[in-house]
Amino acid sequence: MSRYTGPVWRISRRLGYSILGSGKELQKRQTVPGQHGDARPKKKTEYGLQMAEKQKLRFTYGVSEKQFQRLFKIAKGDNTKVTGTYFMQILESRLDNLVYRMGFATTRRQARQLVNHGHVTVNGKKVDIPSYLCSVNDVISFKEKSKSLKVVHEAIEKKPLLPTFVEVDANKVEGKFLRLPERSELYADIDEAQIVEFYNRKL
Repeated sequence: MSRYTGPVWRISRRLGYSILGSGKELQKRQTVPGQHGDARPKKKTEYGLQMAEKQKLRFTYGVSEKQFQRLFKIAKGDNTKVTGTYFMQILESRLDNLVYRMGFATTRRQARQLVNHGHVTVNGKKVDIPSYLCSVNDVISFKEKSKSLKVVHEAIEKKPLLPTFVEVDANKVEGKFLRLPERSELYADIDEAQIVEFYNRKL
């Protein structure tokens, strides 16, 4: 299954969860998409609940099912860490996510595009793979010619609230990945235990 590129608002309404994190998708209409909306709501099975949690997280980070499974296997393979939490930490370590978290893009889709187009550097070297997994203390910046990009400066000017696991020098258009985030710093509305159960029965 390839990465979803369709309307995010539709997915948010279907899941009853704000994929963009702003809540705007659910303000106008909270019913599921379709002619009948929630006219005949169905009680979800245990499997359905697990699937919904998995879809919430996957669509939030905008990754394909194949990539999602690959990262889950990495998290599950480390017996020293809590699988669900470590899985979310790995997702946060993706380059496109960190470009977004550092406020250089207003959405993860925009951040992914910046990386794909070769504007972003990691420790001074160009990296054009959005799924690249950064390490703690990696420095993320832009090529000199790309530091003047209008979309980047528009994102910076919005002065988003930055998480404490990154530090940013807006003047240099540069940021540093300080540490892996704590579970309390990530999405409270995601039940990662359900996702672990989903993949334990599937993989």
